[in-house]
This record gives sequence, C-alpha cells and structure tokens, in this order.
Amino acid sequence: MNILILGNGGREHALAWCCSCDARVDHIWVAPGNAGVDREQRCATVDIDPLDTVALIDFIHKQKIDMTIVGPEAPLVQGVVDRLQEAGCAVFGPCQEAARLEGSKSYAKSFMAKHGIPTASYAVFEDANAAREYLRTQPLPIVIKADGLAAGKGVVVAQTEAEAESALHSMLEDQRFGSAGARVVIESFLEGEEASFIVVVDGKHALPLATSQDHKRIFEGDLGPNTGGMGAYSPAPVVTAEVHQRVMDRIIMPTIQAMADAGHPYTGFLYAGLMINAQGDPYVVEFNCRMGDPETQPILMRLESSLPELIQAALDKRLDEYAITWSNDVALGIVLAAPGYPDQPVIGQPADRLTQDAQANCKIFWAGLKSTSTGIITSGGRVACVTALGHDVASAQQTALAYIDKLGPTGLHFRRDIGYRAIKRTI
Repeated sequence: MNILILGNGGREHALAWCCSCDARVDHIWVAPGNAGVDREQRCATVDIDPLDTVALIDFIHKQKIDMTIVGPEAPLVQGVVDRLQEAGCAVFGPCQEAARLEGSKSYAKSFMAKHGIPTASYAVFEDANAAREYLRTQPLPIVIKADGLAAGKGVVVAQTEAEAESALHSMLEDQRFGSAGARVVIESFLEGEEASFIVVVDGKHALPLATSQDHKRIFEGDLGPNTGGMGAYSPAPVVTAEVHQRVMDRIIMPTIQAMADAGHPYTGFLYAGLMINAQGDPYVVEFNCRMGDPETQPILMRLESSLPELIQAALDKRLDEYAITWSNDVALGIVLAAPGYPDQPVIGQPADRLTQDAQANCKIFWAGLKSTSTGIITSGGRVACVTALGHDVASAQQTALAYIDKLGPTGLHFRRDIGYRAIKRTI
C-alpha cells in the first residue's frame, strides 16, 4: 500500500509514523512534510503544496497512491477532497460543504442551534459598534471568536470589558486575522473542564478514538493567550463512560445524521472540542474536521490497531464492523515552542539537539523544523512535541520532562504542568 499524507506539522509526522508501523505499507509520502518525516522508515517528504490539487492528482496517479489522508484544515475547507474524488482518488476527509463545520464558526453555531446540539448561546457580528453594544448587555467572562480559520489563535476569553473591546477592535477593525476575522462570534462562557472527542466517520457510522485533553494557553496554570496547543494527554479522565455515551448520543450521531440528511455525508475525522460541566453534561466549544494537534501525538502513541486499516474501513463504509485496540498506558505530549510564540515566534534558530534519540516509551514528533546545509533549524512556532507513555499521567509526564531536560538548553518554551488536571484527580 502507498499512502500520501497532506500537511507539515507534528500531527502529520505522527500520522506518517503510525502508518509506517504497519508492515503492509510500502511507501508513505508527506506533502510537504517536515524534517522529522524523513527520519521514519518508508517515509519521505514531497515538495507539493496541499492546496495545489493539480500537482497532487498528478503525483497520486504517478506514484499509484492507494490512500490520501488530509491532515490540516485549510485544504479541507478549500475543497481538496472534492477535487481529488472527482479525479478518482481515494481520499480520507470531509467534503468542502461538510468542512464548513470548522471553516466558519457562525455556520457551526447555526448548525448546532438548528439540530439541537448543545453549545453556548451566541450572537454573530460584522459591525464593531453593534458588537460593542451587545457586549454591554452580557455577563463576563465572555468568549470572542474569529469566524474563519485562525490556526487555533482566533479565540479570546475576555475576563473584563476592556479585554473584550480589545479583541473586537483587533479582529473587526485592525483585521488581525484578515478575512477570517471579518465576522466574529460572541458566545457565553461555559463553566467546566475541556476535552477533545475525536471520531472516525464513514458517512453513517462513527468509531470513537481514545479521548484526550489539550492545553491551549501558553503559560503554566492555563494562563496567557491561546495557542494552537501546548500539550495534550490521553485518555481524559473527565470523559467517563456516562459522559462518553452522552457525547455520542447528543453530539456526534446527530451531527453525522444531519450531514447525511443534507446530502453531504461526512467521511473523515470529526473532532468535537467539548466543555463538560459539573453534572457531566457535554457542550460543544468548537468542531474541527480533522485530528487535533497536539492531541494526535498521544492518541496515536496508544493505538495498537493499524491506522491504515482503520481508515480503509471508513473509506469502504464498514466502520460498524471494525474494532480498535488501545494500549492501557497513558500518553502525554509536551510541545516545544519557539520564543515569542504564539504572536511573534523567533524562527531560524539551530535545533540539532532535537535529533537526539528518544528513550524507551518516548517519541519526539517534529513540526516546525527543517534541514539545511548547516543542520536542523526551527521553521515554525510549534517546533516539536515530546510524547511519552506511562502507567498513569504523572509517570508519562515525568518521562517526557526527563527527555526534555536531557536535551539541555534549547531556547524553546514549554510547559512543565501538562496533565495537571488529571494528576489532581489522583491526589
């Protein structure tokens, strides 16, 4: 089997590594990939833009690709799945219409309201003055989101009216996120604990992956601005068996059924970012139409089944016949980020220390790194994700931190408290 993966982050490195664990896979290409991909067996990067569907289709036909997996959101939102399917290519990901669940937060909110899917109350604005007037009628804290894709950074949880005003000014008037912030969603603040709930969908059936929890804030204690993610662990203890069933019954299956009824059957990864309140009731914070990053890294470290086999079952519309096997271990990933991330990351710094081999039960997934004639240098805000296994969250955290400490001074920023909520549950 030959596989093509689209994207260049730590998620895509993890997908490639996981696919390479299946001996039945002959070759894996990642377009455009990163420097870590070439370090994996039977894996290689190819310099193709994931939005260049003409080049992708040509490569797929020439290399006899059996399966294409779309990693990031931008190609999905721009319709890469539709174009590849029209060319007769087997591709795993939702069509452009279904990907609007992530591409437009206002669309996602109206979709949830229409189909009775639990989420926070909200209002949508394009005019800054109208948004300000609405703000004055709402309790604090309050959440302000750029409508379009903003690489996980277009969300502000405002604790004060001044913070809310600043967020509106930044998005609607300063156009910090360009067209993605030309419309904003203002929604009520949900109390509870967050979790990431990702399922594989074949158009009709959904097979849940292991649960996880992401840490979005840049600083320890979940302080500071939102980022694309500073670390994650799996499983998430907050998702009990009862909560799991509620998510499937109230959120996942109604979403899949509504998409099918609208004539846009959903195939691919579906990610529900959840807030779970004290009563165990789940609410959707956001939908994503792909695996999360950095959730992918710890989730796939625990996967014992074949990822290509799982995806093929979804493409063949037979997920209801498939069962996934997971390790009983906990996996935890800690992101190493460039100085200045998320606003102004400093890149181009030497990073050869990250080429050190990881220890047992530990793996480093590369993201913003590239090879040059003088060595490995940083090329993005999130540089890598050190992911470890352990018998519990604390031991997985200790193993990951021990590896990072062993690297010595890297100049990279990371959090030492990833997984702290789960650890507190055991104390």
